[in-house]
Amino acid sequence: MKTELKAKFLQNILRKKKENEGFTLIELLVVIIIIGILSAIALPSFLNQATKARQSEAKNYVGSMNRAQQAFYLENNNAFTTSVVTLALGIKTTTDNFKYTIDAVATTGSVVTNKGSALKKALKSYAGVTYTASQTVDGVTDAITLAVMCESAKPATTDIATGIAISNGTTNGACPNDVNGEMRTIK
Repeated sequence: MKTELKAKFLQNILRKKKENEGFTLIELLVVIIIIGILSAIALPSFLNQATKARQSEAKNYVGSMNRAQQAFYLENNNAFTTSVVTLALGIKTTTDNFKYTIDAVATTGSVVTNKGSALKKALKSYAGVTYTASQTVDGVTDAITLAVMCESAKPATTDIATGIAISNGTTNGACPNDVNGEMRTIK
């Protein structure tokens, strides 16, 4: 055979080999297993982030209600309000995930509980306790307002249309209880 013909023949054989190349079944299985492992790790983390985002709504709203209660107390003859609308925060009393209410201890009037009750399963409820205390500086005693933020120890286990029941806070700023048990202070 001529050299030129041999070279063309070898090029043709090499070209056919490259065209027939592909992924083996083992290589494809390894890639699928790696993708499966990565998604098994990422999916729970992603779902947890969505729950945290929903709960941040209640944290922000209840924190705003606490600060607004303190301002309201100073501006309105040392009295708290039991109306979310009166605080003029522009927040809805019910959203897709939470119901917001305010309860005052009727006997004292020195403590008010701002509640963000979870409406949906897997969400924690929040309560803000705003209360009065006395402070003495240079022999002068003044009433001051303090606030704490509380979070459910356990998330809701079912959807509840009226929201998780939360008891009222106390005059020393202790966190109330909800139907799932004791709430814990977060701020």
